[in-house]
Amino acid sequence: MGRFLVTLAAATAVVACSVATMVVRRRMKWRRKWRKVVGILKDLEEACETPLGRLRQMVDAIAVEMQAGLVSEGGSKLKMLLTFVDDLPNGSERGTYYALHLGGSYFRIIRVHLGGQRSTLEVQDIERHSIPTSLMNSTSEVLFDFLASSLQMFIEKEGNMVNLAQPVKRELAFTFSFPVKQTSLSSGVLIKWTKGFAISEMAGEDIAECLQGALNKRGLDIRVAALVNDTVGALSFGHFHDPDTIAAVVFGTGSNACYLERTDAIIKCQNPRTTSGSMVVNMEWGNFWSSRLPRTSYDIELDAESMNSNDMGFEKMIGGMYLGDIVRRVILRMSQESDIFGPISSILSTPFILRTNSVSAMHEDDTPELLEVARILKDLGVAEVPLKVRKLVVKICDVVTRRAARLAAAGIAGILKKVGRDGSGGGRRSDKQIMRRTVVAVEGGLYLNYRMFREYMDEALRDILGEDVAQHVVVKAMEDGSSIGSALLLASSQSVQTIQSV
Repeated sequence: MGRFLVTLAAATAVVACSVATMVVRRRMKWRRKWRKVVGILKDLEEACETPLGRLRQMVDAIAVEMQAGLVSEGGSKLKMLLTFVDDLPNGSERGTYYALHLGGSYFRIIRVHLGGQRSTLEVQDIERHSIPTSLMNSTSEVLFDFLASSLQMFIEKEGNMVNLAQPVKRELAFTFSFPVKQTSLSSGVLIKWTKGFAISEMAGEDIAECLQGALNKRGLDIRVAALVNDTVGALSFGHFHDPDTIAAVVFGTGSNACYLERTDAIIKCQNPRTTSGSMVVNMEWGNFWSSRLPRTSYDIELDAESMNSNDMGFEKMIGGMYLGDIVRRVILRMSQESDIFGPISSILSTPFILRTNSVSAMHEDDTPELLEVARILKDLGVAEVPLKVRKLVVKICDVVTRRAARLAAAGIAGILKKVGRDGSGGGRRSDKQIMRRTVVAVEGGLYLNYRMFREYMDEALRDILGEDVAQHVVVKAMEDGSSIGSALLLASSQSVQTIQSV
């Protein structure tokens, strides 16, 4: 009996040792896997670093590129396009105007009524629609017929609500969120598509004429009286409410900026016809590039696989269309080098399957167990993972978003430097000057809806400028400003024409 008990105890000890050995091995294996993904994260953090010194170098580079783009066509990565907008709305405008805004992932139609005072601006109707993906790769005829059809339905609904005694000639501002070389306030040719659009035969076509032709085919008595970049619309809206507004930036599907420049600084344009001595310049800053940009292997892969490789490098680091895919690529790399996320998901391997609004939801998940992170990972085909791994995903979102926001802040500071509003004494004057209140209008879902992006950007802008200067700079968020502002700009141009004809 005693011998049996000894044997049993020995066997139990062997089993216990075996189990303990297996547990230890699993733990060691898990630690190796964890070290591997932590190493990937560390490499990402180092590659995305944006210390203050680097940001200030970027500010200088952007200001230099802006100046080069004003001197000659093709002299800079920044196109610095003329807009023929030299008088911004001031609140005295009157009448009813329309705007159709074609953005990166949506289009809007609005009607506004102006009563001659800022307080009498009335947005009477607004409709928002998603752009069907099929249209982004269709033909110009299909795209503009779709827009005209949508506008026709808007007008027909208006007719049911408003009692019109006689036919009305409607004036429309076409807000167009893509690079256009304008030839007047109401005309301009497409330079190239961005934000995932790829309708090849349209390059070089007059955008306003394309829309006007589609409206005419449907028998609509509507005149496309203004062709306006979305940033210019945002600047117009900002200036309408606050005359200290001198620049506007859009952070949405893509990103771009415009600002008010002295006409004598626009050397590439001989004798620009303006009455105000200034003109709004559309920077098209998405194409900015500098060796100082903190580019990672994920950025390089994304660019190589995009429809516009070697183009729009800055936008691909800060635009809402791209942030989600950068995060996806990091998670996929971790999945390929470690099974910490379980078997590699075919869904996770799909480009652009992870949208930036999902990145925002994961980044700002404040539940103790990070349930929103778990839900989104499940949608990506990633099996249930421990809380520790979910926290890792949040960190990835943080690194990618923080880099984007700080680069965005450097872009804004670059504009302020160019116009002498950064406190450096550069830009327009060689001597130090008393700081003036400066307003930068900001629009776009990335800034408005992604709190962490907004906080990181605002913080970085304060750091770059310093508190003494930052207290004079106001970043003012707005919604639907691009669309409403375009209608305001149209009204302003009509007022100027009326005054000049008297």
